[in-house]
Amino acid sequence: MRASAKFFSTIGFWLLSAGSGFAQTDSVMDLSEVVLTGTRTEIRKSESPVAVTVVSGQTLSRLQACNLYDGLKFQTGLRVETNCQTCNYSQLRINGLPGGYSQILINGRPLFGSLTGMYGLEHLPAAMIEKIEVVRGGGSSLYGMSAIAGTVNVFTRKPVQNEWEVSTRLQHVGSSALDFVNTISNGWVSENKKLGGYFTIGSRNRQAFDANQDGFTELPSLENINASLNVSYDPNPRQKLTVSLNRIGEKRYGGEITAKPIYEALQAESREHRISLGNAEYRLRSMNGFSDAIIYAAFQQTSRSHFTGVRPDSLADIQKYIENPPNGEAMIGFLQGGVQFNRRFQRNGLMRHTFTLGLEWIDEFIRDEIPAYNYLIKQHIVNPSAFLQHVWKPHNVLSILSGIRVDKHNWIDKPVWSPRVGILYKSGKNSQIRMGYGTGFRAPQAHDNDLHIAFAGGGVSRVQLSPLLREEQSRSFNLSWNHDKATVNHIQGFTLDAFYNRLRNPFVLENAGNDPFGEIFEKRNGQGARVQGISAEYRINYQKKMQLQAGFTLQQSLYDTAVTLISGQNPLRAFARTPNAFGYVYGWAELTDKINVSLDAVYTGSMYVPHFGGAENFSRDSIILSRPFLEINTALNFKLKPLKNGIDWTLSLGVRNLFNAYQRDFDIGKNRDSNYIYGPASPRTIFIALRLGKTGR
Repeated sequence: MRASAKFFSTIGFWLLSAGSGFAQTDSVMDLSEVVLTGTRTEIRKSESPVAVTVVSGQTLSRLQACNLYDGLKFQTGLRVETNCQTCNYSQLRINGLPGGYSQILINGRPLFGSLTGMYGLEHLPAAMIEKIEVVRGGGSSLYGMSAIAGTVNVFTRKPVQNEWEVSTRLQHVGSSALDFVNTISNGWVSENKKLGGYFTIGSRNRQAFDANQDGFTELPSLENINASLNVSYDPNPRQKLTVSLNRIGEKRYGGEITAKPIYEALQAESREHRISLGNAEYRLRSMNGFSDAIIYAAFQQTSRSHFTGVRPDSLADIQKYIENPPNGEAMIGFLQGGVQFNRRFQRNGLMRHTFTLGLEWIDEFIRDEIPAYNYLIKQHIVNPSAFLQHVWKPHNVLSILSGIRVDKHNWIDKPVWSPRVGILYKSGKNSQIRMGYGTGFRAPQAHDNDLHIAFAGGGVSRVQLSPLLREEQSRSFNLSWNHDKATVNHIQGFTLDAFYNRLRNPFVLENAGNDPFGEIFEKRNGQGARVQGISAEYRINYQKKMQLQAGFTLQQSLYDTAVTLISGQNPLRAFARTPNAFGYVYGWAELTDKINVSLDAVYTGSMYVPHFGGAENFSRDSIILSRPFLEINTALNFKLKPLKNGIDWTLSLGVRNLFNAYQRDFDIGKNRDSNYIYGPASPRTIFIALRLGKTGR
């Protein structure tokens, strides 16, 4: 009997792990779905002591998402925003914390670095994404620095079967700009199922858009091309080798719309990115399936050529400007290597203990320089770390996770210890209660938004680090209740989540005056801060022909001591650009076998937004309270009659931001404050898309 039980448990383990191999299926609200991000080991979502939510590639397709930025809108507690009127850099906020508090992983590796993170949400096309796993709160501290608000793990598409797909999309943005998005994908698997690959190449070309007809862009022009390759090799049932490579190239230009050379534009910002990234992983499992060892390595190299300038008014200053234009060069090199060992112990047919032990090494070099502004950020980061985790299941209804990670960051004097605890209690057949606690930290280094040069008051604003800057620390608590029930006809679920995050020595940006080039902001340590709130989510799927999901968050983000964002204005305790209420709803329905419709909406509540004066229409510095926004999108998809050679094709028509809920008070002219932007990223956009594909064994 014991041998038989051991055999069947091994088979069950391999079935559980199939999500990372060739035999993965796409499902809707799958209660037995396998997730990885919560514990760094494969586990059913309903059994994970750390709550993990999932956005599938199928959902991204139904919602007509173009890229990762679009796909992250539909997760409770998550909000994406655009932060520059000229270059449109973006960030992800989780549970009321800015983007620098979120860890974004690609296939489990932190390949979104300080510079890449500013534009990377738009760099990954939806066609490249298999699924997105999200862990909110400090329970993600197992992933190290900056995983304070949470972790987003993006899995790129893997070989499952022989298939190919071609899609093209034409968008009409606002009243004038065109946006072309094209993707080609191909997946193949060998006859013996041991070797497979998935290749995706995509491009995007968007014209510049001027919302207020002042001759300056609100949406920059884009020229983007990206390629992704995933290869998987299983020489035998115990071994697996996966390699993924990505290459991204992009040019974006914002500012005065002119055919003149860029240094003759009244105001302009250009970015040219060349990004290479990839990772490799080798896994070896024991004969009984209870042990496995993983060796992995990852890299990223980013080079950026950029220009950020405002043409002076006087002839003498213009001559100096032309002789020494504000051109810049940036370079990032990132390497990660590590090993992980997992060991499971079974008793009476139940997997009682799972131990995870790992060692990692991160080495990152950042250099960003604009000689004309005497601007230079240069830093070298070395961060060896180790982590240990134990998941104990003393009973069918109870799981207890305990773990600790230690980091020795070269910018911090002492090692940083980050413990975490998670408890799962199944309060009923269909309900789970989860409690979590974790700590985290951010090193006193330049993060993504610190590398952004903004326009304000006819000059440029920059961020510098205080010489007294210390690491930021956090303590995070989460409590959630989840209920999912499946019947013959439908699956229905609810989730309630309460979160609290206490920050010590939080990084704050305070106005530090100006120099001949413009405003200076200094990153300093505040006295403390707290972020707290509740979120609720409801979801239902009826016969896999209709689905509705909605999530809403109420939260509060406050500093202990008010922060001076603009000299002469009242200090604020509330976090800037952080609404106390936000949420989403999306749904789709199969009207017939050939037609389906989707409808979604994103709500953004009021928030405080700093505004530097100097533009033609805004002369005084101020801090405004924005109005709420409700962005509504809809699409109609037609599955057309297959072609004679078996090729399926689908036609889609839709409108994004249906009622044009777009910012109305943009600054005018070259002296605008480019950081004064809020609300939906784009105006009303009409699109038509065509997809052709074929699947074969």
